[in-house]
Amino acid sequence: MHQDHMTGRGEGAARRRFLTMATGAATAAGLGAVAGCGSADADRQQEPGNGKGSAAGRADTAAPGGTTAPGGGFDVKAENAKPGNADWHVTEAGPARALEGFADKVSVLPGEPFGLHVSTTAPRFTVSAYRMGWYGGARARLVWRSEALPGVRQPEHTLDPATRTVRARWPRTATVDTKGWPEGCYLLRLDAQGGQGQRFVPVTVRSASTAGRTVVVNAVATWQAYNRWGGHSSYDGPSGGYASRSLAVSFDRPYDYDDGAGLFLVYEAPLLALAERLGIPLAYATTTDVAREKRLLEGAAAVLSPGHDEYWSPEQRAHVTAARDAGTNLAILGANCCFRRIRLEPSELGPDRTVVCYKTSWAQDPGHRRGGPATTDFRSGPGADPESSLLGVIYDGYPVDAPYVVTNPGHWLFEGTGVKAGDRFAHLVGVEYDKVDTGFPTPRPMEILAHSPVVCEGRPSHQDTAYYTAPSGAGVFATGTMRWVEALDATGDGSSGANHGLDARAGALTTRVTENLLRAFAAGPAGRTHPAQDNVKTVYGP
Repeated sequence: MHQDHMTGRGEGAARRRFLTMATGAATAAGLGAVAGCGSADADRQQEPGNGKGSAAGRADTAAPGGTTAPGGGFDVKAENAKPGNADWHVTEAGPARALEGFADKVSVLPGEPFGLHVSTTAPRFTVSAYRMGWYGGARARLVWRSEALPGVRQPEHTLDPATRTVRARWPRTATVDTKGWPEGCYLLRLDAQGGQGQRFVPVTVRSASTAGRTVVVNAVATWQAYNRWGGHSSYDGPSGGYASRSLAVSFDRPYDYDDGAGLFLVYEAPLLALAERLGIPLAYATTTDVAREKRLLEGAAAVLSPGHDEYWSPEQRAHVTAARDAGTNLAILGANCCFRRIRLEPSELGPDRTVVCYKTSWAQDPGHRRGGPATTDFRSGPGADPESSLLGVIYDGYPVDAPYVVTNPGHWLFEGTGVKAGDRFAHLVGVEYDKVDTGFPTPRPMEILAHSPVVCEGRPSHQDTAYYTAPSGAGVFATGTMRWVEALDATGDGSSGANHGLDARAGALTTRVTENLLRAFAAGPAGRTHPAQDNVKTVYGP
């Protein structure tokens, strides 16, 4: 393993493998430096999951199109009242490289077409577009299905020697028309004929306006950073070493996870299902949309950051901060959020399709040499801007697996859970965690709800779940653990090892707290009805 140049600790492929096996950033350098347990830059991957033409198809399993809510906007209740389709899963991955694809747009507005680029060894394949949500527990609805399309084996990928950027320069296989598709998060399932397998291609049908709604933000830049398709990710290359990592990664390639869905199914789908089940007004966007559109979040009730949302551009951070300062609530339902500072660049297929992050090699970044921000960690120099000024908490380390310990059971977010001080929930803290650390910029007043002891590679520390209120009235909540969204689906006794051993108690706790949060945040600036009562000194001492 290669060494982290800031901390002297190595990770590389070992960290990537650990997170892949478990569902899965690093340490501090600079202001109030935190001694992280794993390195910031030689680190890890996720813990968990030629013919051209028009894809003319049919949407004959359910009524297509969205429903307008009273007063305008997408009606999530009416959408989820439609029959779902429980057979949406990838059940036969098939041989490696036998079927895979990607979309040439990360997100589209309703009715906007996009190109699908598919490579397969099968003679023909079909495309089924599933809108992901609740749908009575089915979790998806089939909105559209193509006719059988001719398959072709596409050329090998290319590798930029300067940045080690992998691209699949494949001709477009089909054009998909989204007319009648309602807003939402989609998985397009590719099904090859002849037993050659299935794969997903994720696409977001984004909302043109978010006013009055809770915004689900797909963390697509983070998905791509961990994507090792073609042998390279933002963490390592074919040798497994940090030095061979990509300095820029591209959306112009499939996702390498077995099902092709990126990080969506572990870190985002359970949250989406819960929010849609509650029927609160929702809007949909990706991290690249938030970065590109300065006014996208204007008037939004809340913004939801999912289970792993590590890679942010300065533009995205500025726009989310501006929304908070205008009264929009912010929920960080994971850990290690807003840790890497990136730059979005175009590819041959369009804008914002390249995620640039040089990390410890930031001085070599041509964009920085031209006067742009260093593409390294937000808390690191030059231009250090620790994420805690927005989130309240700050990333503290990796890897841990520890019980979640409730310390403030009377908090309104715990209403209906029945928890008592000291209650513990096994495995809920992991694999990365955040804490309140006033050595970094920390908004106040700040309430700590859970304060869980952890030992991270021999270093004792704590994980914190925290809530603060901003002068605008916005409420900001951070779970402080990467397993929160995953826990929403935990229903067993934990003995099977599924969901990292999380049991039904953890599932019930996270579900009720998230329900309380979503309902309160959807109602407007939460600080006006639920002002934070600062207890940082009580928890950590003067």
